[in-house]
Amino acid sequence: MKQLTIIFFFSLSVGQLIAQDTLRISLNEAVTLALSQSPQAAAARHQYRASYWNWRSHRANYLPSLTFDSYSSLNRSISSVTLPDGSDNFVHRNQLLNDGSITLNQNIALLGGSIYMRTGLQRLDLFSDNSMSYKSTPVVLGYSQNLLGYNYLKWNKKIEPIRYSQALKAYSETQELVAATAAMKFHQLASAQNSWQSAAYNYAAADTLFQYAEGRYEIGTITENEMLQLEINFLTEQTNMMNARIEMDNMILDFRSFLGITDNIEIEVQLSDDIPVFIVPVHEAVYYAHENSPEIEYYTLREMESESAVARAKASRGLKADIYAEFGLSQTNSNFRESYRNPLDQQMVSLGIRIPILDWGVGRGQVEVAKSNLERVKIDIQQARTDFEANVIKLVKQFNLQAGKVEIAYKTADRAIRRNSVAYRLYLLGKSSVLDLNAAVAEKDRSQQAYIRELQNYWSLYYAIRSITGYDFETDRQLVSEYDVLRD
Repeated sequence: MKQLTIIFFFSLSVGQLIAQDTLRISLNEAVTLALSQSPQAAAARHQYRASYWNWRSHRANYLPSLTFDSYSSLNRSISSVTLPDGSDNFVHRNQLLNDGSITLNQNIALLGGSIYMRTGLQRLDLFSDNSMSYKSTPVVLGYSQNLLGYNYLKWNKKIEPIRYSQALKAYSETQELVAATAAMKFHQLASAQNSWQSAAYNYAAADTLFQYAEGRYEIGTITENEMLQLEINFLTEQTNMMNARIEMDNMILDFRSFLGITDNIEIEVQLSDDIPVFIVPVHEAVYYAHENSPEIEYYTLREMESESAVARAKASRGLKADIYAEFGLSQTNSNFRESYRNPLDQQMVSLGIRIPILDWGVGRGQVEVAKSNLERVKIDIQQARTDFEANVIKLVKQFNLQAGKVEIAYKTADRAIRRNSVAYRLYLLGKSSVLDLNAAVAEKDRSQQAYIRELQNYWSLYYAIRSITGYDFETDRQLVSEYDVLRD
């Protein structure tokens, strides 16, 4: 058995020597690294960029647009034409038409229409008689609008700013959630690391006690039952140490993957007992949560979209009218310059009306469905707001107590370690039983793990409050993201 122990520790030591460099990292360093290069943080940045460019595209709909259109057509064919007397005849066409125009367009959000100005030139080449002609359009002014339909420009002007605001707040929230995940995985590794260290310590102690028991058994100071119990403890701790090593290696792989570290290196977390101790005012947390949480923006967005759906259903049901008006100047001539002299005016006005007479209640049904959905959304939002506020209050109250729980867990772990040391010495002196020793060892391990769990809970609550409120109560400031950098 002694030879096996030596071989095991030798192989373990060799494995550690040939292993890659070890990255020793604190919690703050882990959070910073996660925010800069973790896949989750990268995905959040790309999601925000997509939202930003959607917002840019939305704003562009309300700005003037300038377009150039060009069209060329070569026609060599035989086609029929109607003569003045009403008869038809076939003619041979051999011509080239070139058409170019520039159009300036402006959407009118308030009315839902669009106004435009266009200038253009056409040239027609007739190859059959080697002639050409021009048609100029120096200026054309036009306006088109659906008079009674759904004004998507007006509704998008209300909805899209809310959607973009939600994207901004969602990115800040996601950053804090990434930090929270980093803190969770950090403490999970710390727990596995502590389990490994405790298992190694317990194994060494169990080895010493077993060897000691063998000597005491030979001189008859302990029973065979007690010696066998110590041997079982020794074998159990050996297995525990192997399992703890496997678990720690798995946690290292998981943590390394989350941080976006591609190098095959060991990671050792450096646990700190120093935590910021401060009280979060409940009313301030609720206020900032309503101001900065993307969840609140989401509720507002849902209600606005439901109102838009009602407006769309009403517009599709009733009277529809489209108006199109155009005024311009035009002239034609075989000479380019002359085609721009003394242009003639041209006007065109069209009005289309559509009145549904009988639709068997389809339109009314669509309106009623949209209204019911709106009322249901309002009820859902009211309940969600109530639950949201309750969740904020619960988080704050838990956080305000968590620092005290961490302190208690620290003292408990410290006392358990001291008790284990005392129990070990008492057993060597023959003043306690192996059961008392086992109980002290188990309590030491449980209290250390409990302390790490309380630390993990503290940082989880810490980042949860930051994410839901968008506010840093430790430094009393708003959480601001580097949006300009992300847009590049």
